[in-house]
Amino acid sequence: MAVPQNKKSKMKSRKRRTHYTAISPTLSTCPNCGNFTVPHTACPACGRYRDRKLFEIKVAKTDEKA
Repeated sequence: MAVPQNKKSKMKSRKRRTHYTAISPTLSTCPNCGNFTVPHTACPACGRYRDRKLFEIKVAKTDEKA
């Protein structure tokens, strides 16, 4: 089994990991409702994609008893 001859320095390890960053997803606005959506997907708020209604949004009823 291969064993390193010397310890890798912190700078060497950190330089190697410079491209391990988290990127934020690309978002676009829905032309129907204005909410942010991922491109090329149906809007989760209104259920439309390219001016077509793909699915109905069900609104959950909340029972407020106080």
